[in-house]
Amino acid sequence: MKILVLNGSPKRERSDTMHITRAFLDGMKEAAPQEVHIVDIIDKHIEYCTGCFTCKRNGGKCIHNDDMKELLDEALESDLLLFSYPLYCYGMPASLKAFADRTMPLSSMAMKKQGDRYVHVGQADFSHLRYMMISGCGFPNSKQNFEPSVMQFKLMFPNNHTIITVPESPMFNAHEAAEVTVPRLELVKQAGKQYAETGEIDEKLLAEICSPMIPEDVYAAICNGEIKV
Repeated sequence: MKILVLNGSPKRERSDTMHITRAFLDGMKEAAPQEVHIVDIIDKHIEYCTGCFTCKRNGGKCIHNDDMKELLDEALESDLLLFSYPLYCYGMPASLKAFADRTMPLSSMAMKKQGDRYVHVGQADFSHLRYMMISGCGFPNSKQNFEPSVMQFKLMFPNNHTIITVPESPMFNAHEAAEVTVPRLELVKQAGKQYAETGEIDEKLLAEICSPMIPEDVYAAICNGEIKV
């Protein structure tokens, strides 16, 4: 499988969320060889979309001459598009959101009804693509944190999507937390292997991965400096 990983963290390889993503990819590689390209989006030149819709009228050519054309070409040649990012203001970091906004050239101005909503008709063939969102946040749980980002991802990619959201993710960069983070990353590896073999992740395993690693109140107390580690 050809996998394009879009690392949306400004911390690049030091991203808390990338610990989860790397474990998932390791699991996939256990099942079969994978061709993986990780792109740190913060290092790419991606101008903001101006909403001029030129790309939707001229066959997909954007007015900006930057790195986006190359990224879109690679995305269309991939089998899996993996968005890896920390939660910023309940959504994507700005650099990754700029990438998402600049996918406009993939669709035209024409619309069609899909289910109970309307979508733009595509200008490129991305029917083969699978989509994955792996996101971590610094809060003790997922409640009323990931919902906006999850909904956006589902609306952007209504088919063939898989979503992993993990609270307490700063613990993956804390050596003191290895007692709980190492077993959790092993579960993520299992999920990666499952996904490579079947295209799905067992619901029970996914729920365990997305649950807090330590009690919510204990994590909050550590973050607040009330408990020393």
